[in-house]
Amino acid sequence: MQIIARLKLAPVALLAAGCSTTQISSEKYIRDSEAQWAESVATSDASVVRRILADDVVWVYPGGTLYTKAQAVADAESGPGDFIPDHLDGVSVRFFGDMAAAKGSETWERRRKNGEIHTGRFVWTDTWLHRDGRWQIVAAENQVAPALDPPATPPAKNQA
Repeated sequence: MQIIARLKLAPVALLAAGCSTTQISSEKYIRDSEAQWAESVATSDASVVRRILADDVVWVYPGGTLYTKAQAVADAESGPGDFIPDHLDGVSVRFFGDMAAAKGSETWERRRKNGEIHTGRFVWTDTWLHRDGRWQIVAAENQVAPALDPPATPPAKNQA
């Protein structure tokens, strides 16, 4: 809930900081697109990948594999594979003229061949470029990170 509340207040804070409405709408588009891309991993929505990745994107996947837009679209079209859900945890965006750096993380679950569910997390940085009237990702790098552990429950106190 805190993330949603912060996202709703972000435009107000940006206006107060002197950001233009164009930058605010660009940031909203980037944030929304990052969330849609995360969700598309489990839904096979290749239209998201087609829309947000530039034709000349360089995407470094965990382990160092390089992906092109064509490979990313083909993977999305082939189905979600073993991903069940994939949800954006959060994203921050910084603008540098016609470029923006988005960094964030997403939490996912994968069904292993034996049926067990494995939980994990990606952390990533995407470089967005505004050209030809639209924002698209020109560089992306994902890394696998440890899943966030739920807060530990304190041990019960002994009552005497």
